[in-house]
Amino acid sequence: MLVRLEAAQDRSYPERPKHKLGHDSMRESITEGLALIFKGINHLREAFPNRAFTIDGRLVGDIGEVIAALEYDITLDSVSQPGHDGCSSDGRRVQVKATFQESLTFKTCPDYYLGFKLYPDGRHEEVFNGPGRIILERYAHRKGIGTQLLSFPIGELRSLSAQVDPAERIPSREA
Repeated sequence: MLVRLEAAQDRSYPERPKHKLGHDSMRESITEGLALIFKGINHLREAFPNRAFTIDGRLVGDIGEVIAALEYDITLDSVSQPGHDGCSSDGRRVQVKATFQESLTFKTCPDYYLGFKLYPDGRHEEVFNGPGRIILERYAHRKGIGTQLLSFPIGELRSLSAQVDPAERIPSREA
């Protein structure tokens, strides 16, 4: 399922957001911000064609975490924690990952993993939502699984996610 995310959220961590803008205005801010970022990246690529200026990195991770906090039953940690970015209301620790590329990563097996594919126009797609052990079990044969940062193809993660019992997913927030 593709979702168009159109704004950011002003968040006081780890409590619930204190809105300065309406929900629609906040979502629109993400769409407008991404358009500006990609305009800047294209400008840099034209000026310096020997460099890729890839978008993935901390910026992308932060965007994924904002999407998770807006769209799912997750409160983000105020300070980065090893192995997870926040917790659901029932105490499940959740690692959030996002990418504009064709794979997502993890190093150590998270309790729960919520992965997003992002698109330059502000849309996002949930690629995986469920226990991290499902990914770990699928890739148990890979050297370094659970100890090294490894990439997992978006298509494979979609297929694994489709098999996750709904009770084992992080629930979406009510709109």
